[in-house]
Amino acid sequence: MISVSPDDIDGLPLEDKAALLSGRDFWSTKPVDGLPAVVLTDGPHGVRRQAGEFDQLGIFENVPATCFPPAVAVGSSWDPSVAERIGTAIALEARALGVHVVLGPGVNIKRSPLCGRNFEYYSEDPLLAGVLGAAHVRGQEGQGVGASVKHFAANNQETDRMQVSADVDERTLREIYLPAFERVVTESRPATVMCAYNRLNGVYASQHRWLLTEVLRTEWGFDGVVVSDWGAVDDRVAALRAGLDLQMPGNRGVSDRTVVDAVRAGGLDESFVDVSAGRVARLARYVGEQTTGFDADAHHALARELAAECAVLLKNDGDVLPLARDARIVVVGEFARTPRFQGGGSSRVTATRVEPALDSIRSSAADVAFAPGFALDGSGDAAALRDEAVGIARDADVAVVFAGLADADESEGFDRAALDLPAAQVQLIRAVAAAARRTVVVLSHGGVVSLEGWHDDVDAVLEGFLLGQAGGAALADLLFGVANPSGHLAESIPLRLEDTPSYLNFPGEQGHVRYGEGVMVGYRHYATAGVPVRYPFGHGLSYTTFAASDLSVEATGPDTARVTVTVTNTGERAGRHVLQVYVATAAGPVRRPARELRAFTKIGLEPGESQVVTLALDRRGFAYWDVREGGWVVAPGGYAVQIGANSLEVVAEATVVLDGDRILPELTLQSPVTDWFGHPVVGAECVQLFLDAMPPELAGGGAEEQAGMLQMVGSMPMHRFVTDMATGLPLEDLDRLAKEARAARAS
Repeated sequence: MISVSPDDIDGLPLEDKAALLSGRDFWSTKPVDGLPAVVLTDGPHGVRRQAGEFDQLGIFENVPATCFPPAVAVGSSWDPSVAERIGTAIALEARALGVHVVLGPGVNIKRSPLCGRNFEYYSEDPLLAGVLGAAHVRGQEGQGVGASVKHFAANNQETDRMQVSADVDERTLREIYLPAFERVVTESRPATVMCAYNRLNGVYASQHRWLLTEVLRTEWGFDGVVVSDWGAVDDRVAALRAGLDLQMPGNRGVSDRTVVDAVRAGGLDESFVDVSAGRVARLARYVGEQTTGFDADAHHALARELAAECAVLLKNDGDVLPLARDARIVVVGEFARTPRFQGGGSSRVTATRVEPALDSIRSSAADVAFAPGFALDGSGDAAALRDEAVGIARDADVAVVFAGLADADESEGFDRAALDLPAAQVQLIRAVAAAARRTVVVLSHGGVVSLEGWHDDVDAVLEGFLLGQAGGAALADLLFGVANPSGHLAESIPLRLEDTPSYLNFPGEQGHVRYGEGVMVGYRHYATAGVPVRYPFGHGLSYTTFAASDLSVEATGPDTARVTVTVTNTGERAGRHVLQVYVATAAGPVRRPARELRAFTKIGLEPGESQVVTLALDRRGFAYWDVREGGWVVAPGGYAVQIGANSLEVVAEATVVLDGDRILPELTLQSPVTDWFGHPVVGAECVQLFLDAMPPELAGGGAEEQAGMLQMVGSMPMHRFVTDMATGLPLEDLDRLAKEARAARAS
């Protein structure tokens, strides 16, 4: 690795410093005064290293690399070690392919199941997304390859993504859309953070100083490079001033000249150039000697192993799974022969090899028949294809139908319009289920699909999402019980699109998308509003069973606690279990979700084995973002700590009482009457002053009358209450009480 210090840019002319701030071409920075060019290329689930020169954008001509399970699958693993091992392997391949920074992971929240890029994101929950993203970065950076956590921030749709303003209130930003980035930055220190294309509350993310400097750098301590998404910079000088260091791709020096001209004209202080150039120069530490290849076979085997950790067994009536090897099996669906294993767009990897599920099933059982059932592009005679599949399904012990979404149905660049599977596939599933003795459906897709219209007709559903190049073999391992399913949903599967919390506000209109659901995203909405779903966040079955017992919770401080619970494998097979810890409370002045995921871990247990698990709940496990205080607050009171089989099914619960934070509101004449009268320090004296100042004919009212009056005028600013209601409250006394309140608050 090259050693780089801030002194490396000292003495450089302005033109050279400015040259560091934009790319040489599509995928590399400029070599300046001995500093080498840094190659950045797409990830996050494999290295998309463009073949040939970097003088133009290349999506399809790429050097072969391993396509690992995308984030949609990794999210369902609930296992940081899966994410970390993928990050490590990607780094090894990047070094062999001459890549210094791989652009990933993506930790944006799945606000709507329609987002076309959901396959690149982990979850609808910020804790799960943040833990997995931090693990990926840890693995990648641990092998000397820079990471780029993206897309910062509120990039939750593809519709109008280059310009749309995501209009999000402060509490929602802090509790839902920023925490995953915060965790990755503070725990794993990625080389870069990539800004989003969209606007945030009217300001482009690339030139949002509050986002890029005040939050990212000042609050979170990020000292790496802020890089633009490719083509995301609208105003180069404004972006530089806001804290964006590196503009990509290169634009033949146009931005460099703009920066130099702004400095020469006095419109930009040169210190902004110096600081950003120093950061970009330090990226050279990732430039090392290129290694000589990677073990493609070993990485394919790793991809297969990890993919099996990610699939989710949604349904298994009558224990139809695992399949018997001597069963007569009919495999239906073109996806079994032509697998869909990754999403479309900039993250598309040229796989080193692809292993279809059909080949692996045929090698696992003696009697396997196949019918395509449908064409991926919708061509051909749908009725004839369906009839062929139904005909052979009648004679089978079990039919395994592979269904899902084709490449053309979802991709970066556009959002889906509906949740349904293609109609031809739904008709196929129903027809096969009516003919076959037992029916299993295996799904492949990047965004959640509806299970309605056919779910109740089939015996089992194995949710594969997109599992990478070895996903077909991994699915066969799961179908035959070589691997025991252990994935759990990282996003809810709704009954109807209309039930989703963002339904009325997605994807927005006229350049704005309003995040009107606030913090009630995903399972938070379903649990709080009592909206039924087909399968909840956190759901996942196994070929064995688990039980939680002996739950205890103890406070370890005024705003922290420790959770201890015993988990037992009560079945007859070894398996892995996801322990999910949720917190529920009504404490505090804001509306809280019914419950929120606050800790989790995945453990492996042999049949009959028990393990005592202890998890710490830190301050953030109980906190909400207080917009008045401008910070995280833990309200004093009781908190229910719940062990969930999923987000809707609580299997154990214990309560802990926390002292929390003593928040004393600041009092001014603009503060409402209720804040004055209810203030813990000066409220009682304020009420007495009011009673003393009341005319005799009104002073005789009882407590009920006084409470009624306060209810009517309680939200009135004190200065209007004093003047408009002729209360006679002395202003000098109010000023004194305000000072006492400030002193108490400061102490």
